[in-house]
Amino acid sequence: MYAIVETGGKQYRVRPGDTVAVERLATEPGETLDLERVLLVGGNGDAPRVGTPGVSGAVVRAEVVEHIRGDKIIVFRYKSKVRYRRKTGHRQALTRLRIMDILLDGQSSSPARAEAEPVPTAAAPADLQLGAPEPTGNVLDAAGAPAERPVPAAAEEAVAPAPEGEVETENEEKASTQGA
Repeated sequence: MYAIVETGGKQYRVRPGDTVAVERLATEPGETLDLERVLLVGGNGDAPRVGTPGVSGAVVRAEVVEHIRGDKIIVFRYKSKVRYRRKTGHRQALTRLRIMDILLDGQSSSPARAEAEPVPTAAAPADLQLGAPEPTGNVLDAAGAPAERPVPAAAEEAVAPAPEGEVETENEEKASTQGA
């Protein structure tokens, strides 16, 4: 389930578990607040409920995580031919909110979400091993010295030297053709 809420003159699409940065709110970190200006609620299998201007009975419950400042914005004012230049910066005061729940007519959306999305369980290490793991990085033996890594058979064939006398090198080939 998702909702579109309005706060600080801006609209945000939120879902339970999301974290959003909104205009600074006069609350303390750790407090829970209700955003009552909900413009749309949808995503629960039914048709979306659109408000006029707000959805009646819809509330988005959020927890204040922290107060932060946004990225710096450079403001440069310039007028040509009169040597007027002013450079200033601005950082907007923001509040980071964690969306806890969307309440619709007093009922929570969390139980329906928990049933729809099963929580994955951690796989046992024996289930993950399909073969011998390939060593990565520097491998040390019991004495602390670098251990030799086994070379794959395909790599040995690619590097194996050619038998003596069967293949001439380029330099020998050039010398034999120039001398004749």
